[in-house]
Parts: sequence; structure tokens; C-alpha cells
Amino acid sequence: MRAFSLIDSGDDRVAHSLRLALIQMNIEAGNPESNFAKMERRMEEVVAGEFKPDVLVLPEMWNTGYALDRIGELADPRGERTKAVVSAFCRKHSVTVVAGSVAEKRAEGVTNTIHVFDRSGTEIAEYSKIHLFRLMNEHQHLLAGEREGRFELDGVPAAAMICYDIRFPELARKLALGGAQILFVPAEWPHPRLHHWRTLLQARAIENQMFVVSCNTVGESGGSSFFGHSMVIDPWGEVIAEAGEEETILRAEIDISLVEEVRGRIPVFEDRRPNLYL
Repeated sequence: MRAFSLIDSGDDRVAHSLRLALIQMNIEAGNPESNFAKMERRMEEVVAGEFKPDVLVLPEMWNTGYALDRIGELADPRGERTKAVVSAFCRKHSVTVVAGSVAEKRAEGVTNTIHVFDRSGTEIAEYSKIHLFRLMNEHQHLLAGEREGRFELDGVPAAAMICYDIRFPELARKLALGGAQILFVPAEWPHPRLHHWRTLLQARAIENQMFVVSCNTVGESGGSSFFGHSMVIDPWGEVIAEAGEEETILRAEIDISLVEEVRGRIPVFEDRRPNLYL
């Protein structure tokens, strides 16, 4: 099964349609065993339904939550457990998984890292969060990443950022200039900043004329409260689908050809004057 199905659009164009499923869940801070078991159940639930996703998206730090004071002992060594579980799932169900992010223990310290696996179970991308959120003391417990998160979904350029990264438009623009048409954003975005969450995500979609797929968490974790509102936003900035504040699976189908259409109608990238921006 191809991750993108070809649909007759009624004219000379052929559109790429992509089915997405986002797992919005309550993460138990400091309990990887419970979180792994829960995530595996939810993933199986997604593929057992009538809506067969091409891509499944998980939230940020879903293995440990924000138990930062114990993150060194809780983090997944080299991401091995995460990779084994998600890779096997992808092979079994022929689905691509943007595996949110996990606390991953490396020789130099702990990172907040996304892994992406294709339908064969092959890892096609890895990205560690490069902007650490000081208000939740990430900088005291985690190592910042040093490179971008780019990958392709059957030839369609995509990219990933994590939570706080969306406050840095320079990064999103650089990813868009590199060709990204879909931006995936796993998050643990807390109360009370729902307005910021929605506004920033829509802004990144509008200014870069690309789809933004954001998967947040709900409930209490590490002393913070998370409001959900996972969203799928099109290149016009319109919200295609949005979850509430409860655990749920958010489903949406997107037409990738809309990116080219929007970029053609408002040629933002052609009208840039980067020599004046520095």
C-alpha cells in the first residue's frame, strides 16, 4: 500500500491524498511502562478502525512525560525500545509513523527526540528538539539538538519540529525553503497558552504555505496541565480538524496538491528579499 493514494481531481491534475491519525493522550509522568502499554493499545486501535491511516502521529515525550528530575533513569537508552516497538508496528500494518518524541538517553546526555518510520519499519528520520523550553527547565535536564528534522513521505518533502520550536519562525521558514510541504509538530503544550498554540500553528501554516499537523497531550503531567487541541491546518491557515481537551484519536485527510496551488496563487517565496533580512 502506498502512503499516498491517487485521486481523480476532475481536471488534468492528479492530487495526492494523505490520511492522518493523531493520538492525543494523557501521559503518566515518570511511568514509561504504563505509557508504552497505553500507546501500543492506542496505535492498534487506530489501525483497527474503518479509517485506515497512511500516517500515524504521536505526541511529545510520550514515554516519560515531564518527569525531568528523574529523566536520566527513565529515558529510553539510545531509543532502542521506541525503535523496536514502532518499527515492528509499521511493518505489521504497513503504515508510516511520526513517533512523536521520546526522552532518549545517549552517552552525552538525554535528548527529546522524534523518530520517523516508513511502512516497511525502516527509520527514515531522527530529530532532537533544538529549542529547549526554559519555563519547564528543559535546559537543565536535556541536551539540545543540532540539526533539522527533514524527511520524505513517498517523495513528498516533510519536516518535524517539537513544541517550543514553533515560536521560532526562522526554523519553519528554513524548512519550507528546503521544500517541506507538511510540518509535523508533536507537543506537550500546557495551559494557559491555548491562544498562543492555535495562533502560532496557523501562522506557521500561512506564512510558509504548507500543512501543519500538530499532536498535543492532555491531562496532568510533571506538575503541568495540558489542553490537547491537536490540529491539522491547511496551507491557507484553515483548521481542517481539531480535537478537544480529552483523550482522542483525531483523523483527517489532506490533499497535498493544495500546497502547490496556494504557493502559485500567492508567490511569497518568489517575492522574498533575503538580502534585506539580516
